Amino acid sequence: MNTNQLIEAFRKFLPAEAILHEAEDLRPYECDALSAYRQLPMIVVLPRTEAEIAAILQTCQAERIPVVARGSGTGLSGGALPHAEGVLLSLARLNHILEIDPAAGTARVQPGVRNLAISEAAAYYGMYYAPDPSSQIACSIGGNVAENSGGVHCLKYGLTVHNILRLRVLTIEGDLLEIGADALDSPGFDLLALMTGSEGMLGIVTEITVRLLPKPETVKLVMAVFDDVRKAGEAVASVIQAGIIPAGMEMMDKITIHAVEDFVHAGYDLEGAAILLCESDGMAEEVADEIERIRTILQASGATRISLAQDEAERQRFWAGRKAAFPAAGRVSPDYYCMDGTIPRKHLAHVLEQIEQLSAEYGLRCMNVFHAGDGNLHPLILYDANQPGELQKAEAFGARILEICIEAGGSLTGEHGVGIEKLNQMCLQFNDAERNRFHAIKAAFDPQSLLNPGKAIPELHRCAEFGAMHIHRGAEKFPEIPRF
Repeated sequence: MNTNQLIEAFRKFLPAEAILHEAEDLRPYECDALSAYRQLPMIVVLPRTEAEIAAILQTCQAERIPVVARGSGTGLSGGALPHAEGVLLSLARLNHILEIDPAAGTARVQPGVRNLAISEAAAYYGMYYAPDPSSQIACSIGGNVAENSGGVHCLKYGLTVHNILRLRVLTIEGDLLEIGADALDSPGFDLLALMTGSEGMLGIVTEITVRLLPKPETVKLVMAVFDDVRKAGEAVASVIQAGIIPAGMEMMDKITIHAVEDFVHAGYDLEGAAILLCESDGMAEEVADEIERIRTILQASGATRISLAQDEAERQRFWAGRKAAFPAAGRVSPDYYCMDGTIPRKHLAHVLEQIEQLSAEYGLRCMNVFHAGDGNLHPLILYDANQPGELQKAEAFGARILEICIEAGGSLTGEHGVGIEKLNQMCLQFNDAERNRFHAIKAAFDPQSLLNPGKAIPELHRCAEFGAMHIHRGAEKFPEIPRF
């Protein structure tokens, strides 16, 4: 079936304005936030209903046409990169909050609803949705499910998988699955956890039931300044070892502090080598006690200055600086490459030192900003794509950071997903038998591999190529790596 025939097939159940096929109309969909990789899709479709999505999938399955789902396009691993001979399925028009049940503490929402919009709607009932990625003002809840996103408060309240109860999912055949339950648990295999973080490779999520939490009575935020990054890293471990689980615990290094302060004017200390933000929430007495314990530990860990946000406005300014780290990077560098790896907290200081050494080796600056409490690193490698070879250096630098995370006993992703970005490092994280099991799960849901093909799970031949390159890394300083 060629493009014109597919358009005619779609027009049987979609209005003409919901089918995009001209090059200028396709251009906005050529990449997600990993803009170094671009590909125009064959067609973009913009359905408004679950029935329309089912019909799209049935048509594509019958004709063996690949389908890539897309939410808000804020993903950072190339997970929504289109297929040149496939359909880009935009879920942006399914953007309604269907129901808020304050008694049950739940909300039913469509996948195109913005993350922050859920909390804004729930605020009327004194409730909110806990996972809060830095892109929450724009990212969609469907994309959060696809990548199992977290955010600055994931240390205490968990990732997306810990904050959803039920999904409605369409298979590639257009069949509807209801996964999970409104109750605390559901019978059968835990397909809810399997679907969350599956990067659009198993099915298309059309509805999500999320947990809502009551807004805490009291929230307090401490900002600690350190003259050494290692001290800050060790302070994180000390707080957790003391049995304290803060609502959020975030860290920034010196280059990030300066970039953010120039952009947001959050009130950060420009003399510090690292800043640690540590938040406590709950009942007033509980928070007061926890904040005092945190201050004592930070002081003992070598903090040169400890500030308690004096009011809600100042607390919001402190957090605004952290959440503006990515756009701040865009003001100080023509391009940046955002990594996403996790490590055991005890290795935090050591890994940061290794990243600093790699920065000198590759000749590229690196802004370090991360969810310190759960060891989720987000190094921002600054480069200029207009300079020949700099993108390749940034990719090689990022690959080494991921490998260091794996070597430290961590993971190559914490919340951004694998997409196309981390396919090579999947060859290091998992062995052949493990990857074969991943492919078997994919085949059980999508036998023809039509949903987001070529993402997240590398083929065996790719790992063989990468393995040979990895063994002979010393042959050249910046070896060409297998590309998508």
